[in-house]
Amino acid sequence: MQTVAFTEFRKNASALFSVVEAGEMILVTRHGKEIAEILPLNGSANREHEATPSWKAKRTKLTVPGESLSRLIVKERKQAR
Repeated sequence: MQTVAFTEFRKNASALFSVVEAGEMILVTRHGKEIAEILPLNGSANREHEATPSWKAKRTKLTVPGESLSRLIVKERKQAR
């Protein structure tokens, strides 16, 4: 378990959540008093077998050679009138 002051947690939240994803628990303190525990879901230290979280999944990139997709949409809307 890692203990972190609240101000340090605010400054380094992204890195600390990566630590939690790796399976470690974090105890957050303010003025020396414990205020929160952040722990991995299901208490699992090894989550490699689970699917990638949706916010980290690869996205399909829509591209059309030559013109931007937004310009093609605008052009199609004008033609539909």
